[in-house]
Amino acid sequence: MEIINSNENTTIKNIIKLKQKKYRDNQGLFLAEGRKFLDFEYKPEIIVLREDIQEKKEILEKTLKFQCRKLLVSDKVFEKLSSQENSQGVILVYKQPYSTLENLNSNIVVIDKVQDPGNLGTILRVLDASGFSDVILIKGTVDCYNEKVIRSTMGSIFNLNISYVDEDRMVEILDNNNYNVIVTALDKNSVEYTKMRLKDKNAIVFGNEGNGVGEKLLERADEKVIIPILGSAESLNVGVATGIIVYKMRELLG
Repeated sequence: MEIINSNENTTIKNIIKLKQKKYRDNQGLFLAEGRKFLDFEYKPEIIVLREDIQEKKEILEKTLKFQCRKLLVSDKVFEKLSSQENSQGVILVYKQPYSTLENLNSNIVVIDKVQDPGNLGTILRVLDASGFSDVILIKGTVDCYNEKVIRSTMGSIFNLNISYVDEDRMVEILDNNNYNVIVTALDKNSVEYTKMRLKDKNAIVFGNEGNGVGEKLLERADEKVIIPILGSAESLNVGVATGIIVYKMRELLG
C-alpha cells in the first residue's frame, strides 16, 4: 500500500480533477465514496483509504479482493479528496462502464434533461431494481458520474447501459427501432398511467423537473400518460413518478 501525505502528489492532483466533468470525460474515470462500494464486484482502478482505516481490519480485508493501486493518505489529503461532511474514509476511482446503443432491449427508458443529481441517482437505482437495463439520457441531463448521482445509485450505476444523445438522435433511434413511445406529460390528452398501452417494443420518457419532456419527444409520442394527484400535492418528484410508472409497466408486461 502506498502512503501519501502531500496534496502535491501527482496521483492526488489527478484524482481531485475527477470532481470536474471535463476531466471525468477525458479520462473515462469517476469517483465513488463510501465503504459500501467495497462490497461490489466491479473492479476499481484505485482505492484511497484515510489513515485511520488501517485500524479497521474488516475494511482492509475487503480491499484484498481487488488487484489495484491502494493509497493510504493523511487526514489532510483525504479531506481534499472527499465530498462528504462525515466521510467513511474510503474513496474509489473507477473506469466508466462500457455503454452502447447497439442491440437495445425491447423496453428502454429515456431521461430528458433531469437536473438534480439526487433525482437522477434515484431514477437509475429504481430502473435497476425494476429490471430495466438500457437507459438513454438526453444531453442536458446531469452527468451520471457526478459524485452525488453515484452516491444515490448505491451501486446501480454498474448494472446499467447508459448513453447520452441529443434529442434529434433520440428520435432517430426511436424511429429506426420502431419503438412505441410513451411520454409522461401534463396534457389534456394524457391517459392515466394504469391504462397505458404497451407493445412489443416500448420506450418510456421522463422529463425535466420543471419543464417536463422536450417538444421533439412530445411530438414523437405514441401515447402520453399521467399519474393522477388524488390529494392536495401539486406534483410528484420525478424519481417517485419513475418508480410508480416503471413498476406498473413491469406488471402490465407480465
